[in-house]
Amino acid sequence: EEEVMEKYKVVIVGAGIAGMSAAINLKRAGITPLIIENNAPGGTLNYISNIENYPGFESISGPDLAMNIYNQVNNLDIKIKSANISDIDLDKKIINNDIEFEYLIIATGRKSRLLGLENEKELLGRGISTCALCDGMFYKDKDVIVVGGGNSALTESLYLSNICKKVTIIIRRDNFTGDKYLIDRVSNKKNIKVINNSNIISYNVKNNILVSVTLDNKKRVKTNGVFLAIGGIPNSKLFNVEKENDYILVNNKYETNIPYVYAIGDVIKKDYYQLTTAASDAVIASNNIIRINK
Repeated sequence: EEEVMEKYKVVIVGAGIAGMSAAINLKRAGITPLIIENNAPGGTLNYISNIENYPGFESISGPDLAMNIYNQVNNLDIKIKSANISDIDLDKKIINNDIEFEYLIIATGRKSRLLGLENEKELLGRGISTCALCDGMFYKDKDVIVVGGGNSALTESLYLSNICKKVTIIIRRDNFTGDKYLIDRVSNKKNIKVINNSNIISYNVKNNILVSVTLDNKKRVKTNGVFLAIGGIPNSKLFNVEKENDYILVNNKYETNIPYVYAIGDVIKKDYYQLTTAASDAVIASNNIIRINK
């Protein structure tokens, strides 16, 4: 029995800000794409407590911005198919043996990087977290550590400082790499302490509970929880395209080395990883598809 093929001119993999922006732009030009997503629409947005660098919003939570974009997608009758992709053939242009596409836009983003220490994976969700917004309330009035020196580490620390008793930021460099206004805000918080030039070398567990970490200077820091904000690893494994350190390589039209296969957002190699640049990638990639089909 022949399986029924669903056919789409454009399939977008990933319903983060990049994928959804591309879908909106295509639909407005008269092309109805299919979005495939294996998680909640919004991608990384769902893990950001507070956004202040997105034009038009003085301050908005990530989930609220995600919901706004999702509502736009919904109101345009764009289908988001909830599915895991087990198989994708970029030459035959077939996904999971039942979806056919002419053009593919890869917008799969990144997953949180871990430190790679012993017993880390076992402690995820039980003392170690990659999302303050998701897990912060479990540490109400407790002591936590945030690892990282960029904007996300600073934002997570500020969010946690309103919930937790004490926040200790551990950074491996001399100083933060994030925006000055966030650094200033962190330094004004009485319950945030910073430890520079340090790395965690072990998580110390007692009765299955995280009790402290050991730093590379052998010093122990007591803690109830560790929040990792040390960047991400591109979700690019599925796709047999040219990459560098797992980041997908694209040209200035956002084309990969495979014809009609585009990639946008956090999964590609570029200089700036921001919400605005993800939306911008989406507009350029989708307009290139629209132009070919005019």
